[in-house]
Amino acid sequence: MEIDVNQFEKVLGYEFTNKDLLKEALTHSSFSNENGQQIRNNERMEFLGDAVLEIMVSHYLYKRFNTYPEGKLTRLRSKVVCEDVLYSISMQYRLGDFLVLGKGEEHTGGRNRKSILADCLEALIASVYLDSGFENVEALFLPKFQEFIERAATGKIRLDFKTRFQEVIQKDHPNSKIRYQVYREEGPDHDKTFYVRLFLDQNRVGNGEGKSKKSAEQEAAREALVTMGYINA
Repeated sequence: MEIDVNQFEKVLGYEFTNKDLLKEALTHSSFSNENGQQIRNNERMEFLGDAVLEIMVSHYLYKRFNTYPEGKLTRLRSKVVCEDVLYSISMQYRLGDFLVLGKGEEHTGGRNRKSILADCLEALIASVYLDSGFENVEALFLPKFQEFIERAATGKIRLDFKTRFQEVIQKDHPNSKIRYQVYREEGPDHDKTFYVRLFLDQNRVGNGEGKSKKSAEQEAAREALVTMGYINA
């Protein structure tokens, strides 16, 4: 699979000076294992990105919650720098659609695997850090984490967009019906893209696309939550 660098840069909202850094961040080790170890994968970047992410979140927590003791800050950070949150943010960037995987990993559902997508987000953070420094990392990624930080601080963190959408609709529109509709499929069987509409009763409230029906539905639910004012874009 060839990475559509320009398309992903539009999704990310950032243009790389060194495009190879982005390609490396989106290449899973399964691809280099199958196609030659000389192909760089994102494992080393994941290591660096984990450290950069921890510094970014720690710095924000230190400034934002200036009366919290060290132990409380540590516990709050652990709620945010975790696989579930990383996976949730990776879905916003549609990382699964751009990942380069080996055939074996592809066939076993790696494109939608939570651990792979969470690791890929850390690698992506590292790629931006290496390309242009910490300030751009903060500008790009901190807004995505801030919402989770604020909700974690109040014990109200929610990570799965479909579940969250269902919860808010049950609370605010208890008599309404939620319906997901796959309205188009594109591409060959081994590389399909699914397009989904989300309806609340007869009103379309979200659209999504992804390499699986599940990821497309998650994106449609996320868009609906944004449109209806429950979360920030």
